[in-house]
Amino acid sequence: MQVAVVTFDGFNELDSFIASALINRSRKDGLEAFITTPTPVVTSVNGVAVTGQRPMEFVTEADAVLIGSGVKTRDVVADDRLISRLPLDPSRQLIGSQCSGALVLARLGLLGGMPACTDMTSRPFVEACDVTVLDAPFHAEGNIATAGGCLASQYLATWVITRMLGEDAARDVIGYVAPVGENQETVARAMRAVHAGEAVLG
Repeated sequence: MQVAVVTFDGFNELDSFIASALINRSRKDGLEAFITTPTPVVTSVNGVAVTGQRPMEFVTEADAVLIGSGVKTRDVVADDRLISRLPLDPSRQLIGSQCSGALVLARLGLLGGMPACTDMTSRPFVEACDVTVLDAPFHAEGNIATAGGCLASQYLATWVITRMLGEDAARDVIGYVAPVGENQETVARAMRAVHAGEAVLG
């Protein structure tokens, strides 16, 4: 099982790295994440240059695709050629976005009428796409999820691990990386955020 963590130029390190690092804690169970980039090298908002592990075309074969955020996301959604390289399919893929990544899901027409989570800076731009923005860190409906706030990337990873390997696997990962002495409360918070954010579909 493979996860593409789509990472554009100007990306936020917390969004891409936290999600990929947490998911890769499940590598022994057959779940692996890869930093997926439109160019061989992308540079973060803080000037960190990263070599992509997979090219953008990898998104078509990935079982899950997470769209990271960054300071250039509005340029991304305005680039028809770049957007065309993201032929995502929620009928067979888990698809999630982090912060301004919600703009990409909106541009791809994947949100439909569902509300979304994003960060405070991106909120007005997401709302301009006729998407209702929730005051919550995580929301999911079916195979699509959105997270808001950099550290909510742990909830996006928790959702992916839970959906692909089960809740026990997610608890193990979050418990392992939790601050010492705060394991139980960190796991409980992550699971609570994911459960609260999952819509009950009729």
